[in-house]
Amino acid sequence: MQPVMSVEDVEAFLDREFPQIHLDGRIFAVEAVGPGSARMRMKAGARHVRPGGTVSGPAMMTLCDLALYVAILAQIGPVGLAVTTNLNFNFLRKPEPGDLVAECRLLKLGARLAVGEVSLFSEGRDDPVCHATGTYSIPPRK
Repeated sequence: MQPVMSVEDVEAFLDREFPQIHLDGRIFAVEAVGPGSARMRMKAGARHVRPGGTVSGPAMMTLCDLALYVAILAQIGPVGLAVTTNLNFNFLRKPEPGDLVAECRLLKLGARLAVGEVSLFSEGRDDPVCHATGTYSIPPRK
């Protein structure tokens, strides 16, 4: 299935409907959307680093959730009330401070539920630092 929203469309929707994600500046960027997929970047700054010199779990969780939402929106259009119903995270290795890249793939896109997975990578690294699976509830079309 080809996306119905472009990178620019999704970013404009997020800017309009969720301006709070940019309170600390533009740290999230949609880099690509494709058939059942999305790639995002988070510019992890000092506020995202926890003791021990690693990007915090909550920062990684936010990026995974947002990447899944973006992949779904790109396929179904601007549906602000699509909501997370489940997220599961496996933290695989310590991410270095710096940018994180999320690669998201939808596993199922139905009329009411979407299921996907996200792999997070430290920029320039091949081994994922986190793997997440999630489910979103899609409201009925009116």
